[in-house]
Amino acid sequence: MYKLYYYPNNASLAPHFLLHHMNLEYELLFVDKKAKFQKSAEYLKLNPAGVIPTLIENGQPLTESPAICIHLCEFHPEQGLIPLLGDPLRPLFFQWLAYLSNTLQADLMFSNYAHTHTNDERTIPNIVAAQSDRIADALSIINDQLEGKQYLLGDQLTACDYFLFMLAGWSFHGATSPLTFKHLAAYLKRMTANSTVQAVCEIESIDLSPFQS
Repeated sequence: MYKLYYYPNNASLAPHFLLHHMNLEYELLFVDKKAKFQKSAEYLKLNPAGVIPTLIENGQPLTESPAICIHLCEFHPEQGLIPLLGDPLRPLFFQWLAYLSNTLQADLMFSNYAHTHTNDERTIPNIVAAQSDRIADALSIINDQLEGKQYLLGDQLTACDYFLFMLAGWSFHGATSPLTFKHLAAYLKRMTANSTVQAVCEIESIDLSPFQS
């Protein structure tokens, strides 16, 4: 059985989607962020960075959401959430997962936690404004990629789609809604019909109505 340290609608959401989609045995372990459990000595032994998520498999902790997603996909290739070796879509899988993590997620985190990136509170509005432009640019690039496609890589649902859905949900808090973009908006509405998305969002009490407006 896998154990996933999680917090609702946090970076643990994408691995949670995968665990559910793959119908794996797993236990959810709630991380009380308000009590700063992620900074406790107990948790830091598992995740020295003190961030969420952490996956435990056979006693071994694995951190960083993209790494957890890749591991689950590689360890369970029969689930079809990663293109197999030799498939021309495989390098694109890694390209888009890296882009989502290194660009869109990084920009969203920078914007949502702007106060941690400056020692002058007066600059926070400027940081947020600049990041809003970067987030909009990233969403526009993703929107273009989705033109004529069911999913990010084409007709095949992959872990990239669950990762993108997670980040799209975070982007509703910014200045530019993901629904501003035609292809991305249609894609997100399709994803809300996914049974795993519906089940996991119910478990984590995530409201799907913004994706459908």
